[in-house]
Amino acid sequence: MKQAPVVVGLGEILWDVFPDGARFGGAPANFACSAAGLGHNMEVAVVSAVGDDELGERAIAALVEHEVDVSAIARNSRPTGQVLVELDAIGHASYRFEPDAAWDRLEWSKEHESLAQRVDAVCFGTLGQRSPLSLQTIRSFVAATRPTALRIFDINLRPPFYSDKIILDSLELANVLKLNDDELANVAKLLDISGTVMELLRQIQTRFTLDVVALTRGADGALIIGQDEVSEVKGVPTKVVDTVGAGDAFTAVLTIGLLQGVDLQAINQLACEVAAFVCSQSGATPKLPARFGSFPISKLGDK
Repeated sequence: MKQAPVVVGLGEILWDVFPDGARFGGAPANFACSAAGLGHNMEVAVVSAVGDDELGERAIAALVEHEVDVSAIARNSRPTGQVLVELDAIGHASYRFEPDAAWDRLEWSKEHESLAQRVDAVCFGTLGQRSPLSLQTIRSFVAATRPTALRIFDINLRPPFYSDKIILDSLELANVLKLNDDELANVAKLLDISGTVMELLRQIQTRFTLDVVALTRGADGALIIGQDEVSEVKGVPTKVVDTVGAGDAFTAVLTIGLLQGVDLQAINQLACEVAAFVCSQSGATPKLPARFGSFPISKLGDK
């Protein structure tokens, strides 16, 4: 019997502190919760660290509630991460991160190495690499995965917590890239490349030998390019409550679809639908409706 795929979110765990209260988050944790919530037969885990405090306990409980494996989450003396979230008039978020959180002290271990060698897909970004210790742990984990594993770099640029070197080194490690319009402009400037959106994506794909590049465009939908396949999907209309976690949900669908060998058009349609649903809900990890549990959805927007 084929074993269930192993999917890991790698990096920060934190609490998004909104004007009306704190909600569980952090891109790798959001990704893992969405992946587990899609209802597929997978082992989903998070590799991170939380503090020995109430928010740490609540973070662990939130992941367990989403059926995410927490055995690779360390506890240390630093406080569990927090980020102050401000929403503009149309629900788009800006962030202010607390320094030197527990996830900044994520240490590499033999247990991490053992998990990495079983992984079918790992998702990581730039924020988790803001400290030298967690950077080295994240790089070691990704490098320890099998050659066949999906190494998904969901860039998630959060100024000022990244550098040109972090972006370039992460692109070298990855075989799948997911980014948004603003991040594409940053990467294009860094690489000194120009052209249409498609030309930019192809240049990035070729330079870093990426199997897949996915560009999310908010209300304008998404574009995914593979080696011989391209998918462009229009945005799914929705009433936006907040956008936190929508990109992570898109990445979760992308990951599952690629693991299952689904065509990019079906992946893109479902990913945009799921992301739109997350935008319509408060917080980054809402419970996903059962209709999102399989490919392809019968009709975009089907209830």
